Amino acid sequence: MPFPIDEKYIIETESELNVKFPTEFKNRMIKSNGGEIVSDEFEFELYPFFDKSDRKRISRTCNHIGLETKNAKEWNRFPENGIAIGSDGFGNLIILTHNGNGILTEKVYYWNHESGEIERIAESIKKL
Repeated sequence: MPFPIDEKYIIETESELNVKFPTEFKNRMIKSNGGEIVSDEFEFELYPFFDKSDRKRISRTCNHIGLETKNAKEWNRFPENGIAIGSDGFGNLIILTHNGNGILTEKVYYWNHESGEIERIAESIKKL
């Protein structure tokens, strides 16, 4: 079960990854850090932001956006401008991207780990 998160942990991740997350995404994660996204087409587990406020939250957020993005960047064909925000459990990720300026757009993409192709699946996190 996801917890709410203090925005300071989102800011720490932004600094670590040198990006700015979209407001809509941040607001969703502040209320519920992580969780599932289920639609007719997809089922994803959202990565949380790393929450260091207590042992329980550290344990529940150890597979955080910062770590999972660093791991994904080591894979072949992962987009240079991509930030991993979730997984389908089969190696495919949902990502946010930027245009080289570090400001992530609201658009959510599906990254196929086998082909390296990305496909826009939603205009924003709210639309999933």
